[in-house]
Amino acid sequence: MIAVKTAKDIEAMRPACQIAAQALRLAGESIKAGMSTKELDGIIHKYITGCGAKPSFLGYGGFPASACISVNDEVIHGIPSKNRILHEGDIVSVDVGAFYNGYHGDTAYTFAVGQVSREAVELMEATRQSLMLAIETAKPGARIGDVSAAVQQYIEAKGLSVVRQYVGHGVGRKLHEEPDVPNFGRAGHGVRLVPGMTIAIEPMVNQGGADVKTLSDGWTVKTMSGGLSAHFEHTVAITSAGAVILTAP
Repeated sequence: MIAVKTAKDIEAMRPACQIAAQALRLAGESIKAGMSTKELDGIIHKYITGCGAKPSFLGYGGFPASACISVNDEVIHGIPSKNRILHEGDIVSVDVGAFYNGYHGDTAYTFAVGQVSREAVELMEATRQSLMLAIETAKPGARIGDVSAAVQQYIEAKGLSVVRQYVGHGVGRKLHEEPDVPNFGRAGHGVRLVPGMTIAIEPMVNQGGADVKTLSDGWTVKTMSGGLSAHFEHTVAITSAGAVILTAP
């Protein structure tokens, strides 16, 4: 069942979304060659808990860290480690959630470590732009398929691939709520968007093929091709005026 929020509910979500957004911003400012992904996770954890919030991901399904930190060909759910050192030229997808005042905020961004390849820049920019196109499409009366198709059509026109095994989702009092928000689909199909819906739109885009695999740690998802992957995400509220980004820092 889709939880449609009141205007008061959406205002109550804003602090959680802003805590997640500011933690992500801080992560981006902190990333540098030579640091471990565990160190980066610690910075995020300290910020979220310092705001009186809880990291949404810590302990979720047994996940052992406060943020998912995925490097290069890792798509999502990378487990932070003191042994995973970032290097010049890496791209790092950081996924952050915060729980505060009874609500979750969920957001992600792919950062460059120093100078990265032109192909990496193009991948990141295409993924970020596909998210913004999807958000523009998420208006009352539109369908989930319209949002999904906006991502797929833009990304595939760039010669890139949309991950299909993992999708966006509703978000609110629970981290994952209905409806699913795929990054592929047919326009004009799926759940109709109405004011009060809050959804996390999150394109995951690969160089090469769309196929992915889960590593033996049970969490880390990588591209089958070994190509780079990028991940961008915002929590948005559907309003009568269109989609409002709650996780814009």
